[in-house]
Amino acid sequence: MVIQADHKELQYSGRIDFSEPKAPVFVFPCTSVHMRFTGATLKAHVKNFHAYWDNYIGCILDGKQTCYRLPESGEAVLDILTGHEKMEQNVHDVLLFKRQDACHEMAFCGFEIAQDGEILNLEEKPDRRIEVYGDSVSAGEVSEAVAYTGKEDPDHQGEYSNSWYSYAWMTARKLHAQIHDIAQGGIALMDQTGWFCDPYFIGMESVWDKVHYNPQLGTAMEWNFNCYTPHVVIVAIGQNDSHPQDYMKENANGEKAAVWRRHYQAFLENIRSKYPDAHIVCCTTLLEHDSSWDDAIDQVCRELKDEKTTHFMFRRNGNATPGHLRIPEAEEMADELSAYIESLPIAEWES
Repeated sequence: MVIQADHKELQYSGRIDFSEPKAPVFVFPCTSVHMRFTGATLKAHVKNFHAYWDNYIGCILDGKQTCYRLPESGEAVLDILTGHEKMEQNVHDVLLFKRQDACHEMAFCGFEIAQDGEILNLEEKPDRRIEVYGDSVSAGEVSEAVAYTGKEDPDHQGEYSNSWYSYAWMTARKLHAQIHDIAQGGIALMDQTGWFCDPYFIGMESVWDKVHYNPQLGTAMEWNFNCYTPHVVIVAIGQNDSHPQDYMKENANGEKAAVWRRHYQAFLENIRSKYPDAHIVCCTTLLEHDSSWDDAIDQVCRELKDEKTTHFMFRRNGNATPGHLRIPEAEEMADELSAYIESLPIAEWES
């Protein structure tokens, strides 16, 4: 039995392009489709659009997580449940999710279950909603390389990246909240800086309001902010901004540093214009970087004089690891960040 992608019992999460309802496009990490069903077989029909790295899609079936490598480009059928497994239950729960950032996009074209199967109702999504603007750490890049905890990254082609183990999604789960994770590996705040999209180096200030943004994958598309309104926005930008020059470390009082602070303030003001009532939490991460960037963020937050915009520092902020965060380090961040967010006076969460 074919379950079309626009079936009313499917539950989607994340910033998704629904221009084609029967083939919605997943762009950002933590984007997912959720289904509860009966039957002994399950397939997922997808179409991959490749930019770089090897591309993988994550799947959690009845609490057990696996992943599938996608073809470089084109359609694929994922055999998730073949009917040969010894299953103790006939009712199943599946979450298909995007493990990686815009190193690829993926169209979800529907599920296929047994002819005698049935799609069942799901519980409502959580009332709490958060949104994250961040880089590779927020995306969970190289998070599964746990043997390299506290060390430089191993050689890889995307196989260790998993948004499920990002501090961002961990924080959402600890808070029992929905998440939109607007995270891209290598991205800085401003254009012409950072590492994303060499040689153009596109910054978050050109990505934050888009649903499509990687020029390798087509034309940029604006996001409709009416589709999702978070109660908390986490801004975790400022770690890739030292490339190609660490001008903040060299001279925090210089003109380039002042320009960056003005752009950071403008970015926060743009977010505030979209979400007048949201709490905005500004931070970086445990990834090693010069503390002058955190000082710059702190200065902007103080000068804004917005009681709902705050600067949060982790216990090991900027000092924990030269490589990407692995699962234990992401868990550490999520514990601290979720506790901080729970301490905020969020009116919508107090009931």
